[in-house]
Amino acid sequence: MERLYINLGEKSYWINIGDDLLGSIFNNVGHADRWVIITDENVDKLYGQKVMDAFKGKEVFKYVITPGESSKNIETVIDIISFMLEKQMTRKSKLIALGGGVVGDISGFCASIYMRGMEWVQVPTTLLAQIDSSVGGKTGVNMPQAKNIVGTYSQPKSVVIDLNVLKTLSKKELISGIGEVIKYGVIYDNQFLKYIGENFNDILSLNEDVMKYIIKRCCEIKAYIVSKDEKEEGLRKILNYGHTIGHALESITKYEKYTHGEAVIVGMYYEAKMALVMGLIDKNYFDEIVKVIEKTNVDLDISMFSKDILVNIMSYDKKNLKDKISFILPYESGKVNEILLSKEDITWDEV
Repeated sequence: MERLYINLGEKSYWINIGDDLLGSIFNNVGHADRWVIITDENVDKLYGQKVMDAFKGKEVFKYVITPGESSKNIETVIDIISFMLEKQMTRKSKLIALGGGVVGDISGFCASIYMRGMEWVQVPTTLLAQIDSSVGGKTGVNMPQAKNIVGTYSQPKSVVIDLNVLKTLSKKELISGIGEVIKYGVIYDNQFLKYIGENFNDILSLNEDVMKYIIKRCCEIKAYIVSKDEKEEGLRKILNYGHTIGHALESITKYEKYTHGEAVIVGMYYEAKMALVMGLIDKNYFDEIVKVIEKTNVDLDISMFSKDILVNIMSYDKKNLKDKISFILPYESGKVNEILLSKEDITWDEV
């Protein structure tokens, strides 16, 4: 088993990466008086009972939500909190988030507000959650106006990454995770971006050595960034590359057309185009980024959406400042920076 340390002082924790960790999960989650497992219907069918069995002899409950972004709202939060009250969960209880990014985001949010905060553990079951959303302590739910506009920073007590669960992912969900993998190459490590491009088919076929490497590398990068900037006051903002446009696309399609990772892939493409238009990067580096993005075969055409409406949605983003919209744009290989733009200055069409 590989282990990575997230250094956040009193809130520090370990990321555990290995094969078949679900069956022995109790060894990596600490102690509690009661446990509640939050999962969704799809994950429950595959792993719900296995995780419940790992807590044999303990007082453990399970709450199952409907899969997908449509569940990530205040109404679901109220239902989960009501269930936890009904089961008499206390501040000494612990919550287990068993699922992808939606389950992790809403579970962490519930844990952070229940009795003003209880301990929780991330057990991510998608590639996207394993390499991104399970690490760093961001929690949240969506509002009709914007994604993740209500949320908290709540670090888990540990993260348990079981590589075997990737075998049950659909190709669509795997591609969604690869989108965030590509992001790390653009924002921090150009050699990693090259590695992704060179080993793309092995990633799709879940080659064990390749997957262990990319998951560990992504977690290493995010662990370093979060340890330097837990609450996104500076360095951590670079993790938002592709997300300004990506979140707008999710919102305009009511979270039904794109997975999160697909929306980020499209967002990275157009935000790279913006960087090219603005002269931040040259055509060679733009082509290098796009060559890897195009390997995902995600449809990059957004001409059916009104640009004015997309930009208006972006204006609700919580990262904006002084009526300007925040973008993270590449400026050289493996490096990005925050650029604040007025609505009228946003363009990706002049290439």
